[in-house]
Amino acid sequence: MLGCGGDEPLSGIQNDLDPAPSAGGAASGSGPAPGGSGAGAAPSAGGRTGEGVPDLPLAMAGTGGAIGSNGMPDASPGDVPDAAAGSSEAGAPRPPLPSLSWDWAGIVGTGQSLSVGEQARAVASTQQPYANLKLALPQNGWPQNPDAAGLAMVPLVEPIRAFSTTYPSAYPRNIAGETPHTAMANQISTLAQAELGQRYVSAHTVIGENGQPMSVLRKGAAEVVTGEMSMGRAYAATLFEAAAITRLARGQGLTYGVGAVIITHGEADAGNANYGRDLMQLWSDYNQDLRAVTGQSESIPLLISQQHAVPGGVGSRSASTLAQWRVGVERPGDLVCTGPKYQYAYAGDGVHLVTLGYEMLGEKYGQVYFERVVAGRDWQPLQPLSAARNGRAVSVRFHVPVAPLQFDAGLPLPHQVNQTEWAQGRGFEVWQGNRRVVIQSVAIAGDTVTLTCAEDIGSGVSVGYAATSDGVLRPGGTLRWGQLRDSDPFVGSSSGRAQPNYAVAFELPIP
Repeated sequence: MLGCGGDEPLSGIQNDLDPAPSAGGAASGSGPAPGGSGAGAAPSAGGRTGEGVPDLPLAMAGTGGAIGSNGMPDASPGDVPDAAAGSSEAGAPRPPLPSLSWDWAGIVGTGQSLSVGEQARAVASTQQPYANLKLALPQNGWPQNPDAAGLAMVPLVEPIRAFSTTYPSAYPRNIAGETPHTAMANQISTLAQAELGQRYVSAHTVIGENGQPMSVLRKGAAEVVTGEMSMGRAYAATLFEAAAITRLARGQGLTYGVGAVIITHGEADAGNANYGRDLMQLWSDYNQDLRAVTGQSESIPLLISQQHAVPGGVGSRSASTLAQWRVGVERPGDLVCTGPKYQYAYAGDGVHLVTLGYEMLGEKYGQVYFERVVAGRDWQPLQPLSAARNGRAVSVRFHVPVAPLQFDAGLPLPHQVNQTEWAQGRGFEVWQGNRRVVIQSVAIAGDTVTLTCAEDIGSGVSVGYAATSDGVLRPGGTLRWGQLRDSDPFVGSSSGRAQPNYAVAFELPIP
């Protein structure tokens, strides 16, 4: 199974994605707000095949182009698009802010257990300081009628609905604890008030299903009901809520459109080599079907958070984690990786978050949503742009949302128990074929991180970050992590905690 092997490095994620047709192009800024934008991708030469690991190309690079373009330009291995090079410089000018699109901006949350707040039943977001909304149902059965009497918009607070009592449990009894949504909504409202001087109201639809793979969340999934257990309603529930909220808005002389879909997922698909294609198909289907319900012309981006917990074995890697980053490289603006969540506070199982962790995840979603959807500016995570080698040195150049780069010494060093060749790598990993290469030191210079290895680096080398499990949890955290972050001064409005951007988990070949 992909990502579940032993010492063989995951070669990368699949690049033979069938590009989904663009739904009109997601809003993107032309100016250098935090982040740059690239477009297009091309498979790299090389890539290795390990035991149970398909030969998947690592490099996907773009040379610029329109958002939503189906073009796949050629590029050199180890490069990632950097269409806004230099845009991370402090004080760079930003484009004017657009007007608000709707009275109620819909945000759909799908995924598995982390999307519905598993292991966080001590909810914190019990008051709504703004005017953010959710749909209240007259009854908990299924199917629901969007024209039914008793449907109403009510203040968005946690829990979203009554907690589930069975597993698996689909909409509307799918909520397991504090979801990221109330913190996300309040973060967007806070930023809109501070920067636009206007109220921003978001209406949240939460339809994730605990423990379920993409095959259960996607369009056309079969509904399965066994006694009190249920699954397979997520997509249909999304369309139901969109129709109901559209009707309720129009009944008040208001407008409603969907601003984004967020997906907190990937654990169940850690071994799915087609996960990148599945994410693109989900984005395409939602753009077609939700826009038909709301009547909006605006494209609906898919915001994606990386997972770091599954699989858990020593030396294992996750195909879904790399895909969650790579689809944002392939389709910037349409699909957006919001970054990792290894930096947050986890429950004891190292898979699910505690209440504070869900709040902070929601705040990060809210920050990215504000940049991309509300402000119409480009945004990219802290991600690699290219990798190179020179003697014993391996250098990785990054897109840095807010300079300077730095290491977070508050997080422990990874790879201290197993994979100890990388004990000094601060989360970085270097492979020479099937063999781990000893990292002696790591240094930052501008937007580049240079690794000094114990030997000269030849061809057939790959560099990774937060990609390989030691099988040991970070105290209060998860299985894969690193220390690299930027200097974003953003502080969450609900948690009051600093929220810099941490580097995505990745693997790249070195030309």
